[in-house]
Amino acid sequence: MRKMVKMSMAAVMVMGIGSVSAQAEGTEILSNIKVDGQARARYEMVDKKNATPNANAVTNRLKIGIGADLFGTDWLSAYAEMTDVRALNDNYNSTSNGENHQVVADPEQTRLTQAYLDISLGDPKLRIGRQMINLDNQRFVGAVGWRQMFQTFDAYTLTYNSIENLNLFASYVTQVNTIKADSDLTPSEDTIDTRTLLLNASYKVMDELKVTAYGYLIGENSDNNLDGGSDTYGIALTGNVNAIDGVKLDYRAEYAAQKDPSMEASGFSTPAQDKDANYYNIELNANASGFLVGIQYEVLSGANASGTETAFQTPLATLHAHNGYGDIFLTTPDEGLEDLNFTLGYKSKEFGTLKAIYHDFSSEVGSIDYGNELDIIYTRAVPNVNNLTGTLKFVKYDADDVTGSSNVTTNVDMTKFVAMLDYKFSTK
Repeated sequence: MRKMVKMSMAAVMVMGIGSVSAQAEGTEILSNIKVDGQARARYEMVDKKNATPNANAVTNRLKIGIGADLFGTDWLSAYAEMTDVRALNDNYNSTSNGENHQVVADPEQTRLTQAYLDISLGDPKLRIGRQMINLDNQRFVGAVGWRQMFQTFDAYTLTYNSIENLNLFASYVTQVNTIKADSDLTPSEDTIDTRTLLLNASYKVMDELKVTAYGYLIGENSDNNLDGGSDTYGIALTGNVNAIDGVKLDYRAEYAAQKDPSMEASGFSTPAQDKDANYYNIELNANASGFLVGIQYEVLSGANASGTETAFQTPLATLHAHNGYGDIFLTTPDEGLEDLNFTLGYKSKEFGTLKAIYHDFSSEVGSIDYGNELDIIYTRAVPNVNNLTGTLKFVKYDADDVTGSSNVTTNVDMTKFVAMLDYKFSTK
């Protein structure tokens, strides 16, 4: 961590010195320099009812980024960001340290998480380089912000927002930089070469209705670590409604279909599994003077007996935000997944946010009851300390006594507890 701080401070000084020197010669190479950062310390305990010892992980994320306009222009800028993840103990399996404990997927590593160039000639804007991409609710594409290391993308991204209420997004991805660390203990999956095209368009008809259409064309790859690749096309309807005085409603209705991949990595020749899967999501949330109530029914289809249908997978998603904080269903079981969940909570500026979420999990094929999960999360800004937020999270997963699931983790009871402090800063 100390080395990371020194490196980041040196980078800031170099950028500042370069700007001053350039100004002295009449050419302003760097201007409007901005620095942002984050320090996030976390304790995470995982207790599964099996033979593997508990995990008690104490980790920290240190992130520092530097951005600036280039050559005195208002249309060309650059941003670079380093992220360092350190472990303060080794009582957990990070997926790369070889420890015989439960998994907490936060391996020690230091990485250039973002490094991109922005070209803005009014609209559209072109971003070239390593970048974070978070689309919609991150159900299909996200930066996996909950884990200590981010997932980022080496990509060419074009956005266009000049037409009122219309947002267009297109990105061609050549490499996915996952949360994992390069290790000899497991197959190297820290980076994945791919040919992937991400397309997303949304139009806000009114406050009560926004229509979003998308196509996520994930390319096949020889390592088969993006589930063999797939094309996912979908549409989502979202909106906010003022029902009565003091009561606000928001909703999401979504459908997506997953088909065979149309993008292929160079040299890929192994036939891919035929893809035929569906996704449904209906959710409704209410805020009544700070009291929160919500219900969601989400379905990821499973494989049928004839083998003509496959399980719906989301390999680029921020998975922790969906299907329970226990991370039981990071991969959709072959039998699919139905998640019926209910939320109760309270939110205010002084109190913070407290939510309890109850999940009932079952299969989409075969009538398997996977189990249920209770998630409780409390977040609050720490009083008298600017930009510091505290989070407590408790998870209790109770597995049903079933043997029909292809996902072995569904049959194991689990308890998880997290305590976290998150400090962020920015010069502007």
